[in-house]
Amino acid sequence: MDAAACLAAEKHAGVSCVTASMDDIQFEEAARVGQIISIRTKVNRAFKTSMEVGIKVTVQDVLTNAEKIVSVAYATYVAKPVDAGKVELKPVELLSAEDHLEHTLAIERRRIRLGYVQVFQKLMQESNKEDTCEEKDAVSTEHTHVQSTELVLPPHANHHGNTFGGQIMAWMQTVASISASRLCRSHPILKSVNMFKFWGPSFVGDRLVFNAIVNNTFHNSVEVGVRVEAYNCEEWIKDQPRHINSAFLTFNAVNDKGELLTFPRVKPTTQDGVRRYHGAIARRRIRLTRKCMLSAKGDKPSDAWETSNQAYLSYSNIAALTHLASKPGWDITKTLDNVRIWTHEEGAVLSFKVEMQVKVPSHVAFSLLSDFSLRQHWDRHFL
Repeated sequence: MDAAACLAAEKHAGVSCVTASMDDIQFEEAARVGQIISIRTKVNRAFKTSMEVGIKVTVQDVLTNAEKIVSVAYATYVAKPVDAGKVELKPVELLSAEDHLEHTLAIERRRIRLGYVQVFQKLMQESNKEDTCEEKDAVSTEHTHVQSTELVLPPHANHHGNTFGGQIMAWMQTVASISASRLCRSHPILKSVNMFKFWGPSFVGDRLVFNAIVNNTFHNSVEVGVRVEAYNCEEWIKDQPRHINSAFLTFNAVNDKGELLTFPRVKPTTQDGVRRYHGAIARRRIRLTRKCMLSAKGDKPSDAWETSNQAYLSYSNIAALTHLASKPGWDITKTLDNVRIWTHEEGAVLSFKVEMQVKVPSHVAFSLLSDFSLRQHWDRHFL
């Protein structure tokens, strides 16, 4: 996934690119030996020096030809400057209705990324009010600690000499899986990877130290946190690590009948363990909120607005409205001054679309719409 997305980013930029961050990854299907995996990537939108790349992974069974989606993910890549200056990326050429939709939603996903820390900190404050597990049979999280060291060799690096982001993710998944198995005594199944960012690069010859530990369990799932530190030869001797990445992976486990196993409760025994325990609760609330809003279930037409979920609610609304507006069959019913009203009838559903022209200098409109901090000046419902 990382290599394919990097190729798409560099094709658009015309220069070398590096992975800056990866949004939450949800795994809907597991690929098995003998199946065909297809990875499709494209640049959805360019933001001056960075760009969003969409990644779609599907798996096809060779016997039935049935194709299923494994995962849909979004990564942010940054163009590496050739000289001292920054590289300004050209706009993405939009050729289809899907291109226009993803281009529109990319700005909302970017706002979610930028506001993630603020939402997480607010939920952490609420989570800290809750008590940690006091059950007698709860397992200490220290029992699940696993450490692994990997030497970065040439096959692990990309064409820039940096360690593949995907390779680091694979090593993280391995050590996190071992940590989770300490609780279920089975083979854990990776279900999701939390939004994470690469804080710094690592290179061929570096030693990467992975520390994994269970943060919390939630009945049928477990969250494992992994911290990655890098050392070159000199740093290795002096014990001066570089923190290059942290991520949080969620696992399930099943028995021989395919039924989900229940994980035992855990209890933190250190101050840092308590912080990670409550952090897992906050991240789970964000995951569940996002899953509920973006699933577009017909039996749940609306969601209650809260400050913590306004970004996902905005994204969900814009996605639905943009998809509706792009449908064919809109009929204009009324034109008055600078206002036009359109209608669209589909089955028992009648939709209205209103367009209004306003005379505002283009540079003023651009500054208001492009700067997130100014949104409250034109959107009364944004806090």
